[in-house]
Amino acid sequence: RKLKGISQDKLAISADIDRSYVGRIERGEVNITLEKAYQLASILGCDVRDLLP
Repeated sequence: RKLKGISQDKLAISADIDRSYVGRIERGEVNITLEKAYQLASILGCDVRDLLP
């Protein structure tokens, strides 16, 4: 997200999720569904594997 210059707010709006949830995902505090992972990857223009730890 940072490399693409996308803010947490913009990513959250695009993915229809709360900004604080984006932060929790990035910090590894929550597990997300595969559907949401693929949606985030699509928004970010990357492979879903790039989002996994």
